[in-house]
Amino acid sequence: MPIEIPTDLTPELVPLSWLIGEWEGRGRLGSGDEDSEHFLQHVSFTHNGLPYLQYRAESWLTDDDGTRLRPLTVETGFWALERKQLDADGGPGLIPADIVPVLKSADEVEALRNSEGGFDISVSIAHPGGISELYYGQIKGPQIRLTTDMVMRGSHSKDYSAATRIFGLVDGNLLWRWDVATGGDAGKGLEAHASAFLKKVS
Repeated sequence: MPIEIPTDLTPELVPLSWLIGEWEGRGRLGSGDEDSEHFLQHVSFTHNGLPYLQYRAESWLTDDDGTRLRPLTVETGFWALERKQLDADGGPGLIPADIVPVLKSADEVEALRNSEGGFDISVSIAHPGGISELYYGQIKGPQIRLTTDMVMRGSHSKDYSAATRIFGLVDGNLLWRWDVATGGDAGKGLEAHASAFLKKVS
């Protein structure tokens, strides 16, 4: 399945362009064994001309047949190539970026490739319950691997100390897996949290 790159996409989002669109499908909580609960998820990756993708994932618990039972959660965030921030970049807050993008050509983006032939990326994701994650990782073709650098929790948030996520494009479908460490001790290791198989719907 060919990947279409939007004509208005800023150059540094081209490595992430295969994510853009609406995705929907079913998944399983935990390790995905016979007793694991089912869920339905709708994911969107959008862009607005700035050098990041906006991410939103809404999930619902379902029965075995896929009928929605109740809302599960919503998460939202931003995905971008990891690079030094320059004077031409926007922020903090409402400070506008220069009209001309910091990276203006494919050659300038290619210069960011890492020693493994991919691109370093950063992803920030916010959750209900006062939890925010900052991930660093790599995108290499249609594959992404992320590991938390920081998990920020509010004063009444549940214990959650670390996570990894992997994403892959397989036959035009988006597959992902999420492993987490809870109980306040990342040293105890990660456990399977959820996984899903999503089809592109627009």
